[in-house]
Amino acid sequence: MTPNQRLLAVAAVSALVGAIIGAGVMQRLQPPAEYREQAKDQGPREAGAIYTPVAVSALPGWTQDAVGQALPSLKRSCAALRSLSGDTMIGNGAIARPAAAWHAACAQVEATPDGDANLRATLEREFTPYRVTSSTGTGREMPKGLFTGYYEAEFNGSLQQTGNYQVPIYGPPRNMIVANVKSFMAKSAPVPAGVPEVLVGRLDAEDAGLNQRRLRPYFTREEIDRGRAIAEDADVLLWADDPVAVHILHVQGSGRVNLPDGSQVRIGFAGHNGRSFRGIGSILIEAGMLPAGGASMIAVRDWLKQHPDQAAEFMNRNTRYIFFRRIPADSEGPIGAQGVALTPGRSLAVDQRYVPMGTPVWLDLKDPDNVDLQRLVVAQDVGGAITGPVRGDYFWGHGEEAFQKAARMKSQGAYFIFIPRPVTPGA
Repeated sequence: MTPNQRLLAVAAVSALVGAIIGAGVMQRLQPPAEYREQAKDQGPREAGAIYTPVAVSALPGWTQDAVGQALPSLKRSCAALRSLSGDTMIGNGAIARPAAAWHAACAQVEATPDGDANLRATLEREFTPYRVTSSTGTGREMPKGLFTGYYEAEFNGSLQQTGNYQVPIYGPPRNMIVANVKSFMAKSAPVPAGVPEVLVGRLDAEDAGLNQRRLRPYFTREEIDRGRAIAEDADVLLWADDPVAVHILHVQGSGRVNLPDGSQVRIGFAGHNGRSFRGIGSILIEAGMLPAGGASMIAVRDWLKQHPDQAAEFMNRNTRYIFFRRIPADSEGPIGAQGVALTPGRSLAVDQRYVPMGTPVWLDLKDPDNVDLQRLVVAQDVGGAITGPVRGDYFWGHGEEAFQKAARMKSQGAYFIFIPRPVTPGA
């Protein structure tokens, strides 16, 4: 993209956001028509979260978990939080704290010696646990929500397009423009319901008049996969031999790729096309290909592999497309949305509108084998389907065993979040 095109892109985004914000009362704003169509697939939004402070004694199983295993994850998140300016507000409502409060609490976490008792003492002293529940907007409070699992995918690939390796895994396209709507709004103003917080688009190439080019939504999955719409605008990181494995990679967000010479490379999430996410399981149920309640990742993978002639049609109904980047081989794990390595069994994907990145979270739910899962994890990732005040995606690790666990996990449960105690002025 040339400098003139970049300037034009900024102008186009500014004009678009200005038109959105200036269209009327904030609560009545509507996104562009293309985004309204996407929003129909996302279902009703939660009205909000309720945060209730509780004593640590209210946390089920608090003294039973080996909480010290989560200390490395907490330290990674604290390192990321330290990069924020002290006056940056983290969280909303009752859990809103300046980053300075997190810095102070994190300093104590980082000074905590190994050991379960030591970390419990630090969390009890420096943080307040809050029960998180959903408010439906009608006065009804819902303490439980859905918890699923995810994992780091593993499949075969090649650095060259050859033989069976014909499925591209793209890096971020050079013609893709990403704009955060919040950066065009007053600092304290919330993004209106129905307006995407991030706009992802491309400059309209149909009109040669530079002053009349428009920012349009980016290409869909079908346009990218079948139409090769970005073949000239994005680098191919790897070529895979299985389109189903690549689709699962797109859902999971990270993966390990086994190369023909026996070596392995790791790739991770680097962006998406801004289109709405639809789970392939729900797509197959809606089409009558799988029974209601029978769309585990195992069943979905099996169906897609058994019906290769139909698989592409249904996978393309999930219009969201994921772009990837190479992850250093010495990384301690796949990189989550907070920018830190994820830890199997100790990292959680959340809706960061309700649970800030880096927050210690206490889970109270069942694992896929109906065993109590009451443990300390850290909010370090997000996901396209992870929306709502009480919603989590539990990271199981990598490999087939992790896949089997993640594929079967669909549990109703609750969680509590640890928020730093307010910083006393002058302390």
